[in-house]
Amino acid sequence: MAVYTIVEMNELQALLEKYDIGKLISCKGIAEGVENSNYFIETDHNKFVLTLYENRTNEDELPFFFNLLDHLHNEGIAVPKFIAAKDGSILQRLAGKPACIIEFLSGVSITSPTEKAAQSTGATLAKMHIALQDYKENRTNSMGLYAWQKMVEECSVDDINAIDKNLYQLINDELNYLHENWPKTLPKSVIHADLFPDNVLLMDEEVSGLIDFYFAATDIVDYDIAVTHAAWCFSSDGSKFHPNISDAFLRSYHQIKPINEKSREFLPILLRGASLRFIISRTVDWINTPADALVTKKDPIAFARRLEYYTNDININHILNFDS
Repeated sequence: MAVYTIVEMNELQALLEKYDIGKLISCKGIAEGVENSNYFIETDHNKFVLTLYENRTNEDELPFFFNLLDHLHNEGIAVPKFIAAKDGSILQRLAGKPACIIEFLSGVSITSPTEKAAQSTGATLAKMHIALQDYKENRTNSMGLYAWQKMVEECSVDDINAIDKNLYQLINDELNYLHENWPKTLPKSVIHADLFPDNVLLMDEEVSGLIDFYFAATDIVDYDIAVTHAAWCFSSDGSKFHPNISDAFLRSYHQIKPINEKSREFLPILLRGASLRFIISRTVDWINTPADALVTKKDPIAFARRLEYYTNDININHILNFDS
């Protein structure tokens, strides 16, 4: 979540008149995240999240996300519901952008994951994957392996190396490796693809909600495990790996949805892919984020350090022995 588009209060009040959710009390921008503009709003009825969809989000694809969360909610997965206006519509326009109002879920996100939180997250992710095994809708992963090369090509080598002098070479080498070794036979389904700690709400270290599904797409299910592992199991700067968090996350997932031998065989490659995905997207955002945007820029080198860790066979063996 982030704020790129500023909303005027008179515009917001006019929008709320389309809903039966009460009168506006307060509105505050949410700086976390990188994708869309988000505001926390409170009315005299309840609390909500207002999302304005920015340029990276394809408006034509929004019904996919609406239907996905509706499906997960009906399957008992703790996800927020989209709020319908009085006329039954979900998608509106605000400040020239597509917008919607979303249910506010209680809970807090944490910056330093604990074993208990990782255990609950692993179990919840496994339950979500089970709930999506037979889900019929599909969406191409616009941030998947075959999008990364184009994203890099849209940045100059000088701009990339201004972040770190070795960054372009690292990205190029890893892209070549992954294109040669990416698994082609693992099961696919809709995945979250961005389950960082700030997209997991917790109460007493138990998951109370999964949020921010706007990278959700049809892709390798085990890739979702890899993304979440990379996001949860290191210090924020990527310099320290937390084996207890890794074991808690993978063991709890495995207890509900077993990670079979074929998945374990390819998990090291998927972990490297998850690292490169965020090296690239953070590099692009670092170069292109407007200076006046209310958004916290994320350091791509934090995931370069993760990538280095995942390329070590001894480290990988320790990760894969989570259930020993």
